[in-house]
Amino acid sequence: MELTQLLNSVHAIQVTGEVQRRDVADIVYDSRKVQKNSVFVAIKGYKTDGHKFLQDAINKGAVAIVVENDNSIPDYLITHSQIAKILVKDCRKALAELSKGFYKDPSGKLKLIGITGTNGKTTSSFILKNILLNAGYKTGLVGTIANYVGDVKVDSKLTTPESNDLNRFFYEMIESGCSHAVMEVSSHSLVLNRVYGLEFSAAIFSNITSDHLDFHNTFEEYLKSKKILFDGLSADSVAVVNSDDTNSKEIVKDSKAKIVTYGISSNSDYIIKDIHYDLNGTDFTITHNAVDYTIHTSLIGTFNAYNATSAFATAHSLGIESARIVDGIKSSPQVSGRFEVLGKGKKKVIVDYSHTADSLEKALQAVREIVKDKNQVVTVFGCGGDRDKTKRPVMGKIASELSDNIIITSDNPRTENPYEIIKDILKGIAKDNYEIEEGREIAIANAIRNSNENVVILIAGKGHENYQEINGVRNHFSDQEVALKYLAE
Repeated sequence: MELTQLLNSVHAIQVTGEVQRRDVADIVYDSRKVQKNSVFVAIKGYKTDGHKFLQDAINKGAVAIVVENDNSIPDYLITHSQIAKILVKDCRKALAELSKGFYKDPSGKLKLIGITGTNGKTTSSFILKNILLNAGYKTGLVGTIANYVGDVKVDSKLTTPESNDLNRFFYEMIESGCSHAVMEVSSHSLVLNRVYGLEFSAAIFSNITSDHLDFHNTFEEYLKSKKILFDGLSADSVAVVNSDDTNSKEIVKDSKAKIVTYGISSNSDYIIKDIHYDLNGTDFTITHNAVDYTIHTSLIGTFNAYNATSAFATAHSLGIESARIVDGIKSSPQVSGRFEVLGKGKKKVIVDYSHTADSLEKALQAVREIVKDKNQVVTVFGCGGDRDKTKRPVMGKIASELSDNIIITSDNPRTENPYEIIKDILKGIAKDNYEIEEGREIAIANAIRNSNENVVILIAGKGHENYQEINGVRNHFSDQEVALKYLAE
C-alpha cells in the first residue's frame, strides 16, 4: 500500500514534508524494527518515549514518522530527509488506525470475539475456540498463554498485543483461512488503545474484582477500562455478560449491542444449575428458553461452569448448533496452569494461575468442596513484585483461612525485594499455620515431602508461566515441572 493511500486511514492534524508514492513496508513503534520504507509511530511509553528515537528511525529508512509533539524534530531535518511527518493528537490511536488500514481492516473480515474480566479469560477463550473448531470453523486465538494463527502456535508476551501486532495476526489468520478469532482483551489494552478500531462480533464480560490497581489506581478506573470494550460494540454485535457480577449492568449500560446474560440468577438468559464437580471434572445444566442442556467438562470447579457457560451463550447467540457446542465443551482440553491436577497417587498437586484475591479464594473453595475435610490442604503461593500491593494481605488472609497450612514463597519478584513482598502478605494473616520459604522450588519440595499421603497441594500464582522473573531477569521455572519432579521421588 502506498503512503498516499495509507494516510487516508489516520486522523492527522497536519502532514508536512514529502509524501512519497512509495509502498509502505511496515507500521512499527519500535525504532529497532524500522526498515526501509517503514512508517514509525512515536509511542509515549511508561519507561521511554518513542519521540527520542525519531532520528534513529529516519536513519534506518523510515518513509514517514508519526508524532504527537510537533517540536520533537526540526522541520529542516524532515525536508532534508525527504520524508513525511504526520502530526496526530494520539499516537496510540494513530498506530491502530494505520495498522487497520495497512492490513486492510482484517477484524472486519472475521467473526471476532473479545473476552474481558479479571478472571476466566484464558479458559473461556480456549473453550470457545474448541467449540468453533468442533462446529467446523477454522479459528485463531490471541491470549495470555499463546497466540494461534489457525493451528500454528505463536508465543505470547502480552495478554493483548499492540495494535499493529494484532492487526497483523488477524491478517495472517484470514490468509490461513480462518473465519473466526477469539481474543482476551486486557484492561491495559483498552486504556492504551491497542484494540481501538477493531470490529467485534461479540464480547464477553466474565467478572471484575480488585486487580491491577498499580496501573488503574482505583477500582472505579479499572471498571471504566473494561467498559470501553462494550461501549464500542455495534448494534449488530452481542454482549454476553455474567449477571451474577454486581457490576455487569454498569459494564453494558451504554452498549448498543444485544445484551445476553448468564449466571445462576433465574433472570439470566442462560441459567447455570446443579453444579457438581470432583477431580475428574464438572457436570452441570444450562437452561435457556425452557430447554435444558446437560454439560460435562474435564475442567474443574464452579468457576469453570461459568467459563463454559459464557462460551456456550456466545456460540449459541452467534448461531452455532447446540449439540456442537455441548460436544465442544466436553472435548475442550485442560488449559495449562488453570486448576491443573498433577499426581497419579493419593497425593495430589493442583497448579493454578490464581494471582488475585478472588481467584485464589475460588480455587481454594473448589479444593475444599472436593476434599470435604477428609484431606489436608496445603497452599504454596506468593505475590508478584512491582504490581498491585493492596491484594497481598488479602491473599494472605484467604490462604491462611482456607488452608490447613500455607508456605509463603516468591512468585515473580521482578525488581522488588522478595522478603518485602512476603512482609506485605503476612499483614493479613492472623493464624499460626504458615511458614516462609523464599525459594520457590524448595517451598514446593517441602510441601510435597512434608505432607501426609492424602494431601491436596495448591500451587498458586504462576500457572502456565515457565519462568521466574528476578531482578528483571527471566529464568526458566515451571511449577508443573518442579511438582512432578518431587511427586516422583
